[in-house]
This record gives sequence, C-alpha cells and structure tokens, in this order.
Amino acid sequence: MEYLSERLKALSVSQTLAMAQKSREMKAMGIDVINLSIGEPDFHTPDDIKEAAKKAIDDNFTSYPPVPGYADLREAISEKFNRENGLDYSPDQIIVSAGGKHSLINVMLTIVNPDDEVIIFAPYWVSYYDQIILAQGKPVVINTTIDNDFKVTPSQLEEAITPKTRAIIFNSPSNPTGMVYTREEMESIARIVEKHEGVFIISDEIYEHITFTGEHVSMASFDSVYDRVITVNGVSKGYAMTGWRIGYIGAPLWLAKGVNKLQGQFTSGVSSIAQRAALAAVTSTGNSREVMRDAFLKRRDLVCRLLEDIDGFKIRVPQGAFYVFPEISYYFGKKDGENVINDSTDLSMYLLEKAHVAVVGGAGFGSPNCIRLSYAASDKELIEAVKRIKEVLGKLK
Repeated sequence: MEYLSERLKALSVSQTLAMAQKSREMKAMGIDVINLSIGEPDFHTPDDIKEAAKKAIDDNFTSYPPVPGYADLREAISEKFNRENGLDYSPDQIIVSAGGKHSLINVMLTIVNPDDEVIIFAPYWVSYYDQIILAQGKPVVINTTIDNDFKVTPSQLEEAITPKTRAIIFNSPSNPTGMVYTREEMESIARIVEKHEGVFIISDEIYEHITFTGEHVSMASFDSVYDRVITVNGVSKGYAMTGWRIGYIGAPLWLAKGVNKLQGQFTSGVSSIAQRAALAAVTSTGNSREVMRDAFLKRRDLVCRLLEDIDGFKIRVPQGAFYVFPEISYYFGKKDGENVINDSTDLSMYLLEKAHVAVVGGAGFGSPNCIRLSYAASDKELIEAVKRIKEVLGKLK
C-alpha cells in the first residue's frame, strides 16, 4: 500500500529528465542513441573554476556555509549584476541556492498562496507548471504561436491578469524555443505589470550568456518594475557547471529574507565547495563563455540548415540558448504500418525507437504540436542525428 501525498500525486514527471533516462537505458543496452533531449552544455567546466574548487578542499571549506551563501560570493554576484546587467542588488538581496530550479521553487513557495494565479507563457520550461502546482497556485497559460516567434503580445498579457494574479514567469532567452525578447518588447510587458500592484515578475535569465543577437536585457532594469522583479540566474549554462548545482536570485530585500527563512528549513546553505567554484566563475576574466557561445552559434546554424530540409518541419531560428523547437503537426495521423503518430509524444518516441535519436515532445512545454531538440552536441552527432530523423520520417505516410 502506498501513501503518497496528494501534493506529490498532483505533479507530473519531468519529460526532459524522463527522455534522458530512457536514452541512457538504451545506451546501457548497447544501442547507439544520440541524445538531443537534455539541456546541458557538452563542455567541461573551465580549468580555473575546477582549480578553485580543489583549493577550497585544501583550504578546508568543509563546514556548514551560511544559509544565503558565503558573503564574498554574494558580494561578487552583486558586482556581477551591476557590471553585466545594470542592476543594483546589495549582497543582502541575493540568495544562493542549489541551482536555478531550486531558486525558482524557493521564490514560488515564498510569495504564492493557495489559489493565487501565476501566468506562464507557452511554450514554457517544463518545471514552471508543476512548481506552481506544488506551491498550491493556479497556472494560467498564455499560448503563443510559431508565426509570432513564440512571443506573448501585450494585449494577451493584459487580458490574462486578474485580481488573483500573483506573478508572471518570464524567460528570455527561452527554454525551449531559444527566442529572445527585444528591449522594446520587454518594456511593453513592464508597462502592463506596473499598472497592477501586487503582481511580480519572476525573470529566469539562466541563458543570458548564450545570446546570439543583440544584447541581453534584464527585466529588473526597467525602473518602474524593479521592486517587483525577482531575477533568477546561475552558473550552470554559461560556465558549463550543471553538476555543481549553484543558482541565485536578486530580489527585493523583504523577499530575499523570506527565501532565506525558507531555505533555512530545507537545505540550509548549499555545497561549500560548489560555492567556491561559483565565486571563481562569476569573477573569471577568461573567455570560456564566449568560446561556448560561438560554438553554439555555429551548431545552431548547422542544425537549422539541416532541419529545414525535412518535409513538414516548420522552423524558427533561435536567437539564444541551445535549443530548436520545430512545429511538426504535419506528421500527426501518419503511420509506417505499425506505428501511428497522434501527437508530439508519439513522434518523439518513434524517433527514439526507430532513429535512436532522443528529443522531447512539446506537451510538457505546453506546446503539443512541437518537439524540442538540443544542439548541445558535436557537429558529427548533429549531422548524424538529423540524417536519421529525416530517414525514418520518410517512412511515415
């Protein structure tokens, strides 16, 4: 007999992690699977950051760290916000957590009451929806279209806000679409939010360093909403540090204090060694971020060129992150004699089983007509993966 809580039963399994697990299981069976499902840079953490972690061990950073993070790390993040984003967050306004995902759920549990509405833009990152549910809030989804570059219009946002709206989750560059909002587009969102007292913007900026066109703009840089923006970031994507699990927020002081109180009862301070590595990352003067960004840009151009040659794939060239999110409803209802493709989940499983390429169906992102492919892979793997996809899709009639 299982006695799982209703809270847990309400959650779905992360589709990105589930697909990654299936691909790993197939690889363990000796099957040559190309995994384009996971959101992880395929680079190693830069050497200067690894050396800082080794030194931290030798220097005996092995005791409980402060709940909000080491003071010098929060000072460095404060300087980073000022230098790179034009944001004025004091160290007391910064909380270091175990990754961006942890930072997001901390914020959600700190400001969302039962039945509060939280607006998310579809396509959205898979965990946004379930984190709102976990906080006992109500997800309010604004749907976008590929024809509008998967972007929400000001009128859509205005229409979605109600007296119950507590927060809006904003993500640019976007996972899963790779789209980047312009400064003008973001300002139009800020102007709407400023009219609605008590509505906050949770701005997920984890992909800020992987932007291919223009500049990265932080939502908190708009003065009219600065006091109502929680900026979420981390070192995972920009520094190839996914396994180190360090994320952080910059927020109004009262909210940062609330997150500190919450984290004190959950994890306390996060890994002392990882924090020393994160300090080296945010203060690094090396060019590792630029090297990775340039590599991702070349891969983006490669994979988009290859995908555009596949019948039925509707593509928007991403402007950031390392994903492409094609619309693939052309294949719905098609079959190969034994398999029928009813939706993007069917198509992603078909590609895994027949082409041995792992992608993620769009349903978990709120866009069931699309699939997500990560191009955080080598040129050789990307070329082979698209070749396999094209071949097996050609068998569907």
